[in-house]
Amino acid sequence: MNAGPTSGERGSLSGMLGIDVPVFLGPFGGLSSVELTATVSELGGLGGYGLYGYDAARIQQTAAELRAKTARPFALNLWLPLEEPGEAADAADAAFDQAVDALRPIFDELGLAVPARPDRYLPSFDEQVEAALAASPAALSFVFGVPPAEVVEAAHQRGIAVVGTATTVDEAVALAEGGVDAVVATGMEAAGHRVSFLRQAEESLVGSFALIPQVVDAVDVPVIAAGGIADRRGVAAAFALGASGVQVGTAFLGTRQSAATDAHRRAIGETPADRTVLTRAMSGRLARGALNRAVRQIEDAGRIAPFPVQNWLTGRFRAEAGSRGIGELQSLWLGQAASLARFADAADVFAELVAGVPARE
Repeated sequence: MNAGPTSGERGSLSGMLGIDVPVFLGPFGGLSSVELTATVSELGGLGGYGLYGYDAARIQQTAAELRAKTARPFALNLWLPLEEPGEAADAADAAFDQAVDALRPIFDELGLAVPARPDRYLPSFDEQVEAALAASPAALSFVFGVPPAEVVEAAHQRGIAVVGTATTVDEAVALAEGGVDAVVATGMEAAGHRVSFLRQAEESLVGSFALIPQVVDAVDVPVIAAGGIADRRGVAAAFALGASGVQVGTAFLGTRQSAATDAHRRAIGETPADRTVLTRAMSGRLARGALNRAVRQIEDAGRIAPFPVQNWLTGRFRAEAGSRGIGELQSLWLGQAASLARFADAADVFAELVAGVPARE
């Protein structure tokens, strides 16, 4: 039986990216912080920063702030413009009013005016990728698809590594064929959005323990394991399955350096694996987090607008709820290993993870 190439045969992620150890900070869409990203990079890993919703000016500013904090390599992350069923512009517009009606009780509870439809929900991908390339991070990572060939080429011309994200073996193969330098194999245990792109997310739920070795066997680029990894045991298991690196989100999100609210951090510490849920309630796309009142109320209403409409609408009250410390009305993204996130400082999380990396790495 072919057990797949060893991580040594597959090349060194650390050497490719100029980092000391192949431990990656997951890029949080809307929850990334310059402090946390820079901290992980300074410690010798690869800090990741999620650029969801950022326009060109904000991307430029963020990259400048990161460089002011660290001279070490870091990664920037972008969402590709995938269109799921029901997300066409005309369908999204038709759903706006219905979604507003379903969310009205929450706006009323917070004393917020019901928002009017915006001119646009997100900056254009072309605007974002141009700014991200100009920022010249060590790596540019993507979710929700295979980056266009011209983007991969432009990144490589600038010496930027390209990383794709897969939830199934087929997606990993598509990414490798598309020219990425590494693939993040993200199991269904992971926090936040399920970034599936070949089939519906509900049809692409593969656990990390099954996904990682199958992706390792299927592609000829380094594989970064994600989902359910929060301590040295998870790291050791990922490498035993053939991964060349690990990407960790929830354990870092629970630290003081992250942009999570105190209510979010409490949820990370208090939510057992069997109390996380996969829901479209908060964004219109499937994502894993804590089950709170907002999720129940929106799901019970039965009117969830497609992405990005739902995400934009709930974002209007999520920010206010966060500022008031109302966790029941926030998006409390966290993975199934949340209860293993025991450290309040990112340096302690990093040290714990590094303890699981094989010596040869």
